[in-house]
Amino acid sequence: MNIKDDSLTLHRMLKGKIEIQNRVPIENIFAKENSLINLIYTPGVAYVASEIGKNKDLAYDFTSKWNNVAIICDGTRVLGLGNIGPYAALPVMEGKSVLFKLLGGINAVPLCIETQNKEEIIKFVKYIQPFFGAINIEDIESPKVLEIVERLKKEISIPVFHDDQHGTAIITLAALINSLKIVGKQLEQIKTVILGAGSAGYGINKILNSAGCKNTIVVDSKGAIYEGRQDLINNQFKSEIASISNPNNIEGSLNSVIEGSDVFIGVSGKGNILNNKVISTMNFDPIIFALSNPYPEILPPSALDAGAKIVATGRSDFPNQVNNAVIFPSVMRALLDLRVKLLNENLMVNVAYAIANLVEIQHLKTDYIIPPINDQRILPVVTQTLKNVMQKTVTENYEKETNTEAKKVNS
Repeated sequence: MNIKDDSLTLHRMLKGKIEIQNRVPIENIFAKENSLINLIYTPGVAYVASEIGKNKDLAYDFTSKWNNVAIICDGTRVLGLGNIGPYAALPVMEGKSVLFKLLGGINAVPLCIETQNKEEIIKFVKYIQPFFGAINIEDIESPKVLEIVERLKKEISIPVFHDDQHGTAIITLAALINSLKIVGKQLEQIKTVILGAGSAGYGINKILNSAGCKNTIVVDSKGAIYEGRQDLINNQFKSEIASISNPNNIEGSLNSVIEGSDVFIGVSGKGNILNNKVISTMNFDPIIFALSNPYPEILPPSALDAGAKIVATGRSDFPNQVNNAVIFPSVMRALLDLRVKLLNENLMVNVAYAIANLVEIQHLKTDYIIPPINDQRILPVVTQTLKNVMQKTVTENYEKETNTEAKKVNS
């Protein structure tokens, strides 16, 4: 049987990949002696509810809120399949829930909702936040999803993680850091072309810029994005891309701007659109990240035949799986445990370097540039990295405030 038949058979047999389980020992709930029913429900639970009523933050201590994540999806951009709707998105979101639980110990609830209206989605998330400790936005079309994420970051009290944007950016930077070690190039000196200006392309461009990669060109369906391109006037996010990339304002199609580049990163959602001839025009030892799923921009054997030094895809059936699944369970676990309100570029860059460093230099090779999804070192290193960065930020802010006060006193 092939992957299609095997997957259909498995899903039909399982009838869903997740379920809810009680944390209370069920044998004690109705026991004749020391029954828990009076504690977990009425009358005992009233005392717990009363305490939370006085201080809603106690919900983190008395309920599962501390470990609950909502996966929000409207089904408008599922994998490389496009707008297939919320029902069709369910198996994908259930799969993410399994990984959240397996790799992060998180209760992730797939909420595939039957509205594609931006304001209704934002309102829905606001309404459900009492039960959840964090929000994961997934497979919503761009630029709508970027607008939703920016709004929610300002309007709700729990962290918002946009996997297509943040997760993909972190793992892509980690893979690129190690790839450059192999080819002996520096992040600050390379020319990088990103194909796709949606959520992933937007996020990758931002994190590369923050990490010091200044010569990056993002290409959308109309060609290279550059400052002054007329159709960007009413597109906030593509205008932002233009402001921090393409320093020489190069115009043209993918085939023209990729000439002399060191790195290609494909997040277009379109498979088989990169060919051998195009790769041959790149700089020596080109790095190819064909990350679109389920069909990459070019298959690894073809890219290697064309002269690529390192090839990565988002798939698990090829070496070098650069997929947000490597990182999202661990990042979300850390956000929950550390009560991080905002995941900024500085935090993400530090996490990317920490993930890259998990591959020791003696083990680094062209078909092993990042740790596998189930590497048990990922979770503790991500948590410790975020904790260290947050503590450093607090210390720096304190010193800055102290110096400011000292200057006022001296003056």
